[in-house]
Amino acid sequence: MAIDYGEARTGFAVCDKDEIIASPLCVVHEKDLGRLIVKAVSIAAENGAEEIIVGDPVNMDGSRGEKSAKCALFAEKLRKSANIPVFMRDERLTTVIAANIMNENNRRGKRRRETIDAAAAALILEDYIACRKNLKGGS
Repeated sequence: MAIDYGEARTGFAVCDKDEIIASPLCVVHEKDLGRLIVKAVSIAAENGAEEIIVGDPVNMDGSRGEKSAKCALFAEKLRKSANIPVFMRDERLTTVIAANIMNENNRRGKRRRETIDAAAAALILEDYIACRKNLKGGS
């Protein structure tokens, strides 16, 4: 499962057991970090997640800013609450790519922002899956 953490909205995505397709799952509206952790652990359990990947919004120059620090704190708290491994993954440009996909598909309206957050989580998960497959020799 992948999470695109945000202070107001947090996107979630999951993949199938064979790690072939990553799909947007939902967006949780929660500003309280403690309650968000509880919800994230619950979503992971409900979906049988074996790992949680938290997007890390690294700056384009590779430095880490305030958003990255907040995501690291979220991941650390999640790591202490979840009974599965939690990793961080560079998520540079995933929200931009998700927004471009929405534009290409003429996706507009009130739900657009939520769709982008969940789609960004799916892109983070796709990247993680692709990296794992490359490390395993493409199997």
